[in-house]
Amino acid sequence: MMSSGGYTTVDDDHNKNSVVSGSVPVAVSDPDHVTLKFTESKLHTFPPSSESQGKIAAVFRPPSDADDSFSKPARGISDEPRSTGWMHAFTVGAYKPYFDVDTSDVLQRIRDSLFPFRGTFTENTADNPDLYGPFWICTTLIFVVAAIGTFVTYVAHELQKKEWNYDINLVTWSAGLFYGYVTLVPLGLYAILKYFSAPSGLVQLWCLYGYSLFVFIPASCLSIVPVEIFRWVIAGVAGFMSATFVALNLRTHIKSAGERWFLIVAGIFLLQLGLAVVLKLYFFTITVGTN
Repeated sequence: MMSSGGYTTVDDDHNKNSVVSGSVPVAVSDPDHVTLKFTESKLHTFPPSSESQGKIAAVFRPPSDADDSFSKPARGISDEPRSTGWMHAFTVGAYKPYFDVDTSDVLQRIRDSLFPFRGTFTENTADNPDLYGPFWICTTLIFVVAAIGTFVTYVAHELQKKEWNYDINLVTWSAGLFYGYVTLVPLGLYAILKYFSAPSGLVQLWCLYGYSLFVFIPASCLSIVPVEIFRWVIAGVAGFMSATFVALNLRTHIKSAGERWFLIVAGIFLLQLGLAVVLKLYFFTITVGTN
């Protein structure tokens, strides 16, 4: 062993005798040097043993909610603001489920309204009553009645060579009649049924009455024919079909109201017939002035 420059050099002979398997000779300036030893590594084997897998898994195991970090909204945060209490009635979301129908649903319900003796409309729509069909049926009926009523009076005045003036009030009265009828009559019936302990869904009643008006659309179109008797027949048939459709679909439910169920059903039937009479008298009765 020789010393030069402040470092200690280990002789080759001494180095050979002092090297131990698994140890690394270290040149130090301090005689109190430390020998580092490494355990046998198993990294040369692939795949690693089950013992190694357990150690790695224990270190790199991901958190249990790692996959849900971006798929779940934070607690207390929702996509749409929610209103509670009576304020919910003034939100669009409160009425969205009642417009969740497609064309096939609306067409099927219109077909059911044209076959009033089946009496299965309320059963078929109990799970999903809609307001989409009633709204557009009423809106269409308003303009059809006003337009055809105006055309009928125009033709009558032209045939008799009389002066004709357009009556804008036909649209106003038509809107008030049909929108008011399909809104207020179900409301009144809802209150009556609730009083007699036979409550029915208000939306279900609006849906039923809305579709019951569809038959008046083709009836109004047929009223173009300039024959008064024919017009009365058309109005009577349309009123009878509409009244039967409503009465038969509510009869089974109203029977639970007690002994007065027949009076309620008869009132519903007569009120629907009255609508047909008003429709005929006001919109399709021709009055030609003498001037």
